[in-house]
Amino acid sequence: MRLAVVGVCVVALVHRLLWGLSSNTIAGSNFLAYLTMQSNILFACVWAISGFDALHRMTDPPWLTSARTVALSWTTTAGIVFGFLVWQAGERAIRIDVPWSDQLLHFWVPALALVDWAFAAGRRPAPWRVVSIVLAYPVVWGAFTMWRGSLIGWYPYYFLDLRQVSGPAEFLLTSCAALAVFALVSAGLIWLSRRRITAPRR
Repeated sequence: MRLAVVGVCVVALVHRLLWGLSSNTIAGSNFLAYLTMQSNILFACVWAISGFDALHRMTDPPWLTSARTVALSWTTTAGIVFGFLVWQAGERAIRIDVPWSDQLLHFWVPALALVDWAFAAGRRPAPWRVVSIVLAYPVVWGAFTMWRGSLIGWYPYYFLDLRQVSGPAEFLLTSCAALAVFALVSAGLIWLSRRRITAPRR
């Protein structure tokens, strides 16, 4: 199942890149500027490793459990935030095209991976310190994106562009809300990894 999800993710990433080449905003280096693309590329690598590892042993090594927690937290949060952005764009009359590859990357891939995370055998309890790792990535990514955006005048998401929001207050509120989602998702995955499903007694 893990390797099948990787295949879906890779196909979606390739289509998303080819589809985006017709747009000036996501052609070339800007394709990798999106948090979704970065997180899904990492997700595909981690899930591929975990898939091949599962062919050789029944239990994930501790480092792989942590890596899976981080990758799935980023991918799932990207899907949640994307859904919110699409809704907000509609409220602001901002057009956002959502090809089928975007739907796979933001919704179907995380959903299938969550099924794997919840029910597949071999998962170890994830350590709580993973939450700090999950939060470090969007903070570093956001700082770099703001610096890069100030140079080229382009931002991958509208709420990072102070020209498209009501002011610093909305920017900070939206950014903090996104970080809160990252923290909640990672905490939920860790809690789920520590939950033992007990078979009913006969």
